[in-house]
Amino acid sequence: MKIRSVKFSLAAVLLSSVAIVCYHQIIASFNGDAAVMSVGQQPHFTHHCISESGSEVLDDAGVLSVAVWNIYKQQKPNWQQQLHALATKDLVLLQEAKLNQALNQQIVEVNKHAVMAKGFAIRGVTMGVMTLSNSKAQEACAYQSTEPWIRFAKSTLVSRYPLSNGQTLLVVNLHGVNFDWRLSSYQAQWGLVAKQLQVHSGPIIVAGDFNTWRAGRMAVVSDFAAQYDLISAKFQHDYRSRVLGQPLDHLFYRGLQLVQASATPSTASDHNPITAKFNLDN
Repeated sequence: MKIRSVKFSLAAVLLSSVAIVCYHQIIASFNGDAAVMSVGQQPHFTHHCISESGSEVLDDAGVLSVAVWNIYKQQKPNWQQQLHALATKDLVLLQEAKLNQALNQQIVEVNKHAVMAKGFAIRGVTMGVMTLSNSKAQEACAYQSTEPWIRFAKSTLVSRYPLSNGQTLLVVNLHGVNFDWRLSSYQAQWGLVAKQLQVHSGPIIVAGDFNTWRAGRMAVVSDFAAQYDLISAKFQHDYRSRVLGQPLDHLFYRGLQLVQASATPSTASDHNPITAKFNLDN
């Protein structure tokens, strides 16, 4: 009986190990490699970075308006109305964007340029972060960070836009790794974009759903911000979505003058959108 029990236990462990390996292989096929695309073209995510020439300036006569929103894979019935309202801004950073036909149609309707960094794709539909803008990005680069437990990839998008004062704006759109108690993967995700901030001399926006649902996570973000002289936006009205009392969504900036920022209630997602207005430095 003891030998049979041991054999059964070994078989169970073996089957469990095989199942885990198969699961990881399946999820890895969904994730693929880090890739970016310009929405509006045929959606093939084949490059780590893309570049455009002849881009117009992003701001409106020295004023730059920004929105940040986790769109919750467009699962709420009134997400289109909310997206149309946010699309009046010069720059819109979306997380959990699901690039299906409905979102493609909305991008056309709001008349925005869009770049997207792939997190993962299931049945040909890509999920990730997306940045909408009035002008084309001069350059956009995609990064992936794998969730430690569920193994799905979170994406980060770094893009550059020309400004009317002759400077170039660096924009980091980041959806933070979530299932990482030790925070090693979370810290590594921030490290992926560190070099780009180090070498950039112009203004910077770093924003998104950072999943800062506990103090240790916020400490990682705060340390990163301090290292690169990033300022956390102060909100006139702060209805940011919270877990355990901690806000999840953030907007940091450098080299810009913040005029006003707010986070307003919305029923169009499980996250409330952030909006902000900046003046450029002369």
